[in-house]
Amino acid sequence: MHDKLDLPGLKKLKRLRDSGFFGEILSVRGEFGYWVFEGDWMPAQRPSWNYRKADGGGIISDMLCHWRYVLDNVIAPVKSVSCMGATHIKKRWDEDGNEYVANADDAAYATFELEGGIIAHINSSWCVRVRRDDLVTFQVDGTHGSAVAGLHKCYSQARVNTPKPVWNPDQPQPLDFFESWEEVPDNQVFDNGFKVQWEQFLRHIVEDTPWQYTLYEGAKGVQLVECGLQSWAERRWIDVPKLEL
Repeated sequence: MHDKLDLPGLKKLKRLRDSGFFGEILSVRGEFGYWVFEGDWMPAQRPSWNYRKADGGGIISDMLCHWRYVLDNVIAPVKSVSCMGATHIKKRWDEDGNEYVANADDAAYATFELEGGIIAHINSSWCVRVRRDDLVTFQVDGTHGSAVAGLHKCYSQARVNTPKPVWNPDQPQPLDFFESWEEVPDNQVFDNGFKVQWEQFLRHIVEDTPWQYTLYEGAKGVQLVECGLQSWAERRWIDVPKLEL
Protein backbone atom coordinates (compact mmCIF):
# COMPACT_ATOMS: atom_id res chain seq x y z
CA MET A 1 0.00 0.00 0.00
CA HIS A 2 1.29 3.44 -0.96
CA ASP A 3 -1.96 5.32 -1.52
CA LYS A 4 -0.86 8.49 0.26
CA LEU A 5 1.76 9.12 -2.42
CA ASP A 6 -1.07 9.75 -4.87
CA LEU A 7 -2.94 12.23 -2.69
CA PRO A 8 -3.14 15.57 -4.56
CA GLY A 9 -1.60 17.49 -1.66
CA LEU A 10 1.44 15.22 -1.44
CA LYS A 11 1.89 15.08 -5.21
CA LYS A 12 2.03 18.88 -5.24
CA LEU A 13 4.51 18.80 -2.34
CA LYS A 14 6.74 16.38 -4.25
CA ARG A 15 6.48 18.57 -7.34
CA LEU A 16 7.79 21.50 -5.31
CA ARG A 17 10.69 19.39 -4.04
CA ASP A 18 11.56 18.12 -7.52
CA SER A 19 11.53 21.68 -8.91
CA GLY A 20 14.09 22.85 -6.34
CA PHE A 21 11.56 25.25 -4.77
CA PHE A 22 12.73 24.59 -1.21
CA GLY A 23 16.43 25.09 -1.77
CA GLU A 24 18.07 23.06 1.00
CA ILE A 25 15.34 21.24 2.93
CA LEU A 26 15.80 21.75 6.67
CA SER A 27 12.85 20.14 8.43
CA VAL A 28 9.44 18.52 8.14
CA ARG A 29 6.55 18.85 10.58
CA GLY A 30 3.65 16.44 10.28
CA GLU A 31 0.37 16.46 12.18
CA PHE A 32 -2.01 13.53 11.75
CA GLY A 33 -5.13 12.59 13.64
CA TYR A 34 -8.48 13.56 15.05
CA TRP A 35 -10.67 12.86 18.06
CA VAL A 36 -11.96 9.28 18.05
CA PHE A 37 -14.93 9.12 20.39
CA GLU A 38 -14.70 6.69 23.27
CA GLY A 39 -17.92 4.95 22.29
CA ASP A 40 -20.09 5.60 25.36
CA TRP A 41 -22.27 8.61 24.58
CA MET A 42 -21.09 8.90 20.98
CA PRO A 43 -20.27 5.82 18.84
CA ALA A 44 -16.59 5.54 17.94
CA GLN A 45 -15.65 6.12 14.30
CA ARG A 46 -12.83 3.54 14.37
CA PRO A 47 -13.07 -0.20 15.20
CA SER A 48 -12.48 -1.24 18.79
CA TRP A 49 -9.62 -3.61 17.90
CA ASN A 50 -7.50 -0.53 17.12
CA TYR A 51 -7.25 0.07 20.88
CA ARG A 52 -6.53 -3.48 22.07
CA LYS A 53 -2.91 -4.60 22.01
CA ALA A 54 -3.79 -8.30 21.82
CA ASP A 55 -5.76 -7.71 18.63
CA GLY A 56 -2.92 -5.90 16.87
CA GLY A 57 -4.05 -2.39 17.68
CA GLY A 58 -1.92 0.69 18.16
CA ILE A 59 -1.27 3.83 16.17
CA ILE A 60 2.49 3.18 15.86
CA SER A 61 1.92 -0.03 13.91
CA ASP A 62 -0.90 1.66 11.98
CA MET A 63 0.85 4.86 10.89
CA LEU A 64 4.66 4.62 11.00
CA CYS A 65 4.63 2.27 8.00
CA HIS A 66 2.84 5.05 6.06
CA TRP A 67 5.28 7.70 7.22
CA ARG A 68 8.13 5.50 5.98
CA TYR A 69 7.09 5.58 2.33
CA VAL A 70 5.91 9.19 2.53
CA LEU A 71 9.23 10.43 3.90
CA ASP A 72 11.33 8.13 1.70
CA ASN A 73 9.59 9.16 -1.52
CA VAL A 74 8.46 12.75 -0.95
CA ILE A 75 11.33 14.12 1.17
CA ALA A 76 14.36 11.85 1.76
CA PRO A 77 15.10 8.33 3.07
CA VAL A 78 14.74 7.68 6.81
CA LYS A 79 17.99 6.99 8.69
CA SER A 80 16.93 6.86 12.36
CA VAL A 81 13.93 7.31 14.66
CA SER A 82 13.09 8.41 18.17
CA CYS A 83 9.51 7.57 19.12
CA MET A 84 7.37 7.96 22.22
CA GLY A 85 3.99 6.27 22.30
CA ALA A 86 1.14 6.83 24.73
CA THR A 87 -2.21 5.36 25.70
CA HIS A 88 -4.03 8.53 26.64
CA ILE A 89 -7.54 7.08 26.94
CA LYS A 90 -7.62 3.92 29.03
CA LYS A 91 -11.29 3.02 28.78
CA ARG A 92 -13.47 2.72 25.66
CA TRP A 93 -16.70 1.03 24.51
CA ASP A 94 -16.92 -1.45 21.65
CA GLU A 95 -19.42 -1.81 18.79
CA ASP A 96 -21.92 -3.57 21.09
CA GLY A 97 -21.68 -0.90 23.78
CA ASN A 98 -19.51 -3.01 26.09
CA GLU A 99 -16.81 -1.26 28.08
CA TYR A 100 -13.26 -2.55 27.57
CA VAL A 101 -9.71 -1.66 28.60
CA ALA A 102 -7.90 0.27 25.87
CA ASN A 103 -4.26 -0.78 26.26
CA ALA A 104 -2.82 -0.09 22.79
CA ASP A 105 -1.07 3.19 21.97
CA ASP A 106 -3.50 5.84 20.73
CA ALA A 107 -0.84 8.52 20.12
CA ALA A 108 2.74 8.56 18.89
CA TYR A 109 5.27 11.38 18.88
CA ALA A 110 8.09 10.50 16.51
CA THR A 111 11.20 12.31 15.31
CA PHE A 112 13.08 11.04 12.28
CA GLU A 113 16.54 11.83 10.95
CA LEU A 114 16.53 11.75 7.14
CA GLU A 115 19.34 11.67 4.65
CA GLY A 116 20.95 15.07 4.19
CA GLY A 117 20.54 16.04 7.84
CA ILE A 118 16.80 16.76 7.48
CA ILE A 119 14.82 16.47 10.72
CA ALA A 120 11.20 15.33 10.50
CA HIS A 121 8.78 15.29 13.40
CA ILE A 122 5.33 13.70 13.02
CA ASN A 123 2.63 13.58 15.67
CA SER A 124 0.02 10.85 15.19
CA SER A 125 -2.97 10.84 17.50
CA TRP A 126 -6.54 9.62 17.85
CA CYS A 127 -6.84 11.92 20.88
CA VAL A 128 -6.48 15.35 19.28
CA ARG A 129 -9.07 17.90 18.18
CA VAL A 130 -8.35 19.34 14.76
CA ARG A 131 -7.45 22.98 14.29
CA ARG A 132 -5.50 22.82 11.03
CA ASP A 133 -6.30 22.68 7.34
CA ASP A 134 -6.87 18.92 7.16
CA LEU A 135 -6.76 15.64 9.09
CA VAL A 136 -3.12 15.33 8.08
CA THR A 137 -0.75 18.18 7.21
CA PHE A 138 2.94 18.24 6.37
CA GLN A 139 5.00 21.41 6.55
CA VAL A 140 8.34 21.41 4.77
CA ASP A 141 10.76 24.26 5.49
CA GLY A 142 13.75 25.04 3.31
CA THR A 143 16.24 27.84 2.77
CA HIS A 144 14.35 29.18 -0.28
CA GLY A 145 10.77 28.42 0.66
CA SER A 146 8.24 26.46 2.69
CA ALA A 147 5.06 24.56 1.92
CA VAL A 148 2.16 23.02 3.83
CA ALA A 149 0.28 20.12 2.25
CA GLY A 150 -2.91 18.40 3.29
CA LEU A 151 -4.85 15.63 1.59
CA HIS A 152 -5.84 17.77 -1.39
CA LYS A 153 -4.45 21.29 -1.07
CA CYS A 154 -0.91 22.59 -0.82
CA TYR A 155 0.21 26.11 0.06
CA SER A 156 3.66 27.57 -0.52
CA GLN A 157 5.59 30.57 0.74
CA ALA A 158 8.78 31.66 -1.03
CA ARG A 159 11.70 33.45 0.56
CA VAL A 160 10.81 36.72 -1.20
CA ASN A 161 7.32 36.92 0.32
CA THR A 162 8.12 35.61 3.80
CA PRO A 163 6.87 38.09 6.43
CA LYS A 164 9.22 39.54 9.04
CA PRO A 165 7.52 39.23 12.43
CA VAL A 166 8.90 40.85 15.56
CA TRP A 167 8.45 39.20 18.97
CA ASN A 168 6.43 41.48 21.20
CA PRO A 169 4.21 39.74 23.75
CA ASP A 170 2.89 43.08 24.98
CA GLN A 171 0.93 43.79 21.77
CA PRO A 172 -1.54 41.75 19.73
CA GLN A 173 0.07 40.22 16.65
CA PRO A 174 -0.49 42.65 13.74
CA LEU A 175 0.38 40.14 10.98
CA ASP A 176 -2.05 37.69 9.41
CA PHE A 177 0.36 34.84 8.76
CA PHE A 178 -2.03 33.12 6.33
CA GLU A 179 -2.07 36.04 3.88
CA SER A 180 1.39 35.47 2.44
CA TRP A 181 0.82 31.80 1.48
CA GLU A 182 -0.15 30.94 -2.10
CA GLU A 183 -2.09 27.82 -3.10
CA VAL A 184 -0.32 25.44 -5.47
CA PRO A 185 -2.79 25.09 -8.38
CA ASP A 186 -4.63 22.00 -9.59
CA ASN A 187 -2.98 22.04 -13.02
CA GLN A 188 -3.56 18.36 -13.62
CA VAL A 189 -6.33 15.85 -12.91
CA PHE A 190 -5.80 13.91 -9.67
CA ASP A 191 -7.50 10.53 -9.42
CA ASN A 192 -8.38 8.51 -6.31
CA GLY A 193 -5.17 7.38 -4.59
CA PHE A 194 -6.33 3.80 -3.96
CA LYS A 195 -7.49 3.49 -7.57
CA VAL A 196 -4.18 4.82 -8.87
CA GLN A 197 -2.12 2.30 -6.91
CA TRP A 198 -4.29 -0.61 -8.06
CA GLU A 199 -4.05 0.52 -11.69
CA GLN A 200 -0.25 0.74 -11.37
CA PHE A 201 -0.12 -2.79 -9.98
CA LEU A 202 -2.45 -4.22 -12.65
CA ARG A 203 -0.42 -2.61 -15.42
CA HIS A 204 2.67 -4.20 -13.90
CA ILE A 205 1.01 -7.64 -13.93
CA VAL A 206 -0.54 -7.37 -17.41
CA GLU A 207 1.94 -5.13 -19.26
CA ASP A 208 5.10 -5.74 -17.19
CA THR A 209 5.48 -2.03 -16.45
CA PRO A 210 7.98 -1.08 -13.71
CA TRP A 211 6.80 -1.69 -10.14
CA GLN A 212 8.57 -0.01 -7.24
CA TYR A 213 6.30 -0.93 -4.33
CA THR A 214 7.37 -4.52 -3.81
CA LEU A 215 7.33 -6.74 -0.74
CA TYR A 216 10.72 -5.21 0.07
CA GLU A 217 9.13 -1.75 0.30
CA GLY A 218 6.42 -3.14 2.56
CA ALA A 219 9.07 -4.72 4.78
CA LYS A 220 10.72 -1.30 5.15
CA GLY A 221 7.44 0.04 6.56
CA VAL A 222 7.20 -2.80 9.07
CA GLN A 223 10.86 -2.25 9.94
CA LEU A 224 10.21 1.37 10.88
CA VAL A 225 7.27 0.29 13.07
CA GLU A 226 9.55 -2.18 14.88
CA CYS A 227 12.26 0.47 15.30
CA GLY A 228 9.68 2.92 16.63
CA LEU A 229 8.38 0.41 19.17
CA GLN A 230 11.95 -0.42 20.22
CA SER A 231 12.73 3.28 20.62
CA TRP A 232 9.68 3.74 22.85
CA ALA A 233 10.50 0.66 24.94
CA GLU A 234 14.17 1.57 25.37
CA ARG A 235 13.68 5.36 25.42
CA ARG A 236 16.45 6.05 22.89
CA TRP A 237 17.25 6.78 19.23
CA ILE A 238 17.28 3.73 16.95
CA ASP A 239 19.19 3.65 13.66
CA VAL A 240 17.21 2.16 10.78
CA PRO A 241 19.59 -0.22 8.99
CA LYS A 242 19.42 -1.01 5.31
CA LEU A 243 17.37 -4.16 4.77
CA GLU A 244 19.19 -6.95 3.00
CA LEU A 245 17.34 -8.62 0.13
